[in-house]
Amino acid sequence: MVSTGAAPGVYAGKGRTVQNAPLSVLFEDNHIIAVNKMPSDIVQADRSGDVTLADRVREYLKERYHKPGNVFVGIPHRLDRPTSGVVLFARTEKALERLSALFREGGVAKTYWALVAERPPRESETLTHWLRRNPAQNKSWAVDGPGGEAREARLTYRLVGSLERYHLLEIELHTGRHHQIRAQLAAIGCHIKGDLKYGAPRSNPGGGIHLHARQVSFLHPVRGEMVRIVADPPADPLWDAALSLAGAARKG
Repeated sequence: MVSTGAAPGVYAGKGRTVQNAPLSVLFEDNHIIAVNKMPSDIVQADRSGDVTLADRVREYLKERYHKPGNVFVGIPHRLDRPTSGVVLFARTEKALERLSALFREGGVAKTYWALVAERPPRESETLTHWLRRNPAQNKSWAVDGPGGEAREARLTYRLVGSLERYHLLEIELHTGRHHQIRAQLAAIGCHIKGDLKYGAPRSNPGGGIHLHARQVSFLHPVRGEMVRIVADPPADPLWDAALSLAGAARKG
């Protein structure tokens, strides 16, 4: 946990993630722990049977605090397996209940970074689509309007800058739909690098995609102060270039 010095109760951690590295803890107190997820990590158990991020957090807490028996780790939200970035876990049932309510009621501001192959049509724009989910294919599509099981999805993107072959978008989510960013960007012809499922021409090694949960901000569910948690993207040459680009854009 690192204080930014910007304001009381505002924190940021920016740990880089590397494949097979130890858990990258961004923020930790008696109620919450936030970690920087690798694209290969799964947040909770699925049919693969792979060790979950929640399991690794549980083992970390057990070893760090010498806790015997079971250690409580609650999951208030999730990230898709190919996506990297900030994931929050609750250390108590009270924190889980309150964090889950914050996510459900839109009380958590979420900012993502995406590297896309096509330059978006505008420098910034709020996108509104109706998304329909196909559980059998684990995929969502933008459809013409409401009807059936289609749900409204809204996000705002901003073009941070362009690299030689890719463009860095900063995205604020206003709703939380299944594969929302991936589906909405695909609907405007902007395909996330490596996202074969949503139209990218090829996958990335390891199966990850260049979509990263950069930041979350929320009122602490117990202490009532503002918390901001920032995560740097995984260490790879393209993300390194994007970090430099974002830093130059801020200074400019």
